[in-house]
Amino acid sequence: MTLLALLSLVSSLVFIVYGVFCAFTPSMVADFHRFGLDNLRILTGVLEILGGTGLLVGLKWRPALRLSSAGLALLMLCAFGVRLKMRDSVALSTPSFLLILLNVYILILARPQQP
Repeated sequence: MTLLALLSLVSSLVFIVYGVFCAFTPSMVADFHRFGLDNLRILTGVLEILGGTGLLVGLKWRPALRLSSAGLALLMLCAFGVRLKMRDSVALSTPSFLLILLNVYILILARPQQP
């Protein structure tokens, strides 16, 4: 298994699980309420599930991998910005920051190769 495939699988699993959590766990409902973003909770979960699924598809079709990793990095940039705005602790802010780095790295590894 290549590094790109391993990182894509890890990121995919994280986002699919968190996407489901967005819809069903009381702690995520409470977090989105605290952020004042109740109306974006389901959309965020759907985007996470779609992005995670796109990473899996991208293992066979590279454009999906690039699009999904870029979209998830952007989604986590927004999440990190919300965490900073809410003045959340480093511990609460770190996961979104690490997921930005992970998906940007996947995007870099998935770039088209020069001839």
